[in-house]
Amino acid sequence: MSISKSDYSKMTDKASPNSPILLNCIKAFVFGGGLCAFAELLSELFANAGLSEKEVRFAVPSVVIIITAILTGIGVYDKIARHAGAGTIVPISGFANSVVAPALEFQHEGYILGTAAQMFSIAGPVIVYGTATSVIYGFIYYLTIK
Repeated sequence: MSISKSDYSKMTDKASPNSPILLNCIKAFVFGGGLCAFAELLSELFANAGLSEKEVRFAVPSVVIIITAILTGIGVYDKIARHAGAGTIVPISGFANSVVAPALEFQHEGYILGTAAQMFSIAGPVIVYGTATSVIYGFIYYLTIK
């Protein structure tokens, strides 16, 4: 059985309707901005609680990572991501989600071959290429400054 290109195109258009791009952009902006505003609020709370600037710089990302990991673990973060889209990949929360989600998905295979082996399956390439890029950038920076 052969399907013409035009019939196939009509079938795919019907099966995958266009996304509301403007609405998706607004949702991503609002959620991503809200997450950043939440982090700024945490920063102010920690500073007002008497933490030094250095302690605040460690506390805020730690709290955001823990909250994201918990929300991912109980299945709430995925529900938020369905609506917020790209707004959920604000670097620190997106990274936490990309570590926790595969770990949970493969936990039935055991702690070593499941959770530990798959934990960085999504985030691993980002770490490797990010580190390699920063080394190359640092080397170029060193050569141009000296």
